[in-house]
Amino acid sequence: MPFKSLRLPAMMLGLVLLGTPALAQEPTPGQLALARELVTMTGTISTIDTLIPSFAAQVRQQAVTRPDLSKDLDEVLKSLQPELDQRRQQIITASARVYAKYMSEAELKDVVTFFKTPSGSKYIKVQPQLVDDVVETIQAWGDQVSEYVITRARAEMIKRGHQMQ
Repeated sequence: MPFKSLRLPAMMLGLVLLGTPALAQEPTPGQLALARELVTMTGTISTIDTLIPSFAAQVRQQAVTRPDLSKDLDEVLKSLQPELDQRRQQIITASARVYAKYMSEAELKDVVTFFKTPSGSKYIKVQPQLVDDVVETIQAWGDQVSEYVITRARAEMIKRGHQMQ
């Protein structure tokens, strides 16, 4: 997955982590179930699933100067898997709580139903590239508008007798 494709999911994950403690009202079990399904089907879970192995890779990279530790380190990391699975479930639940914070059970049901349609499935499939392309389009537009504003402001300032560089 390219770095740009990780930006939005990583930001979403950060927002999930920041938003979780501030829940005003406990979601219903139905809201949580639908929200967990939505978290899974929209790809949030795949972002989480790419993060967990990267943590183990960081540990391995730090131990690269000690090749004699490789076997033991692999065993330790493997033994941590049940704990990591538990932490994975924690972030899924936290993410689901955020979805449930903003959407009613009926709204969550509608969204889940939509994502199960051919159009919803296609949206999920193309969403990472779609976001990347929209971000690039907005950046290019922003550059053009910025240049336009600078050029126009200079021209107007010159009309008023001010020299601008």
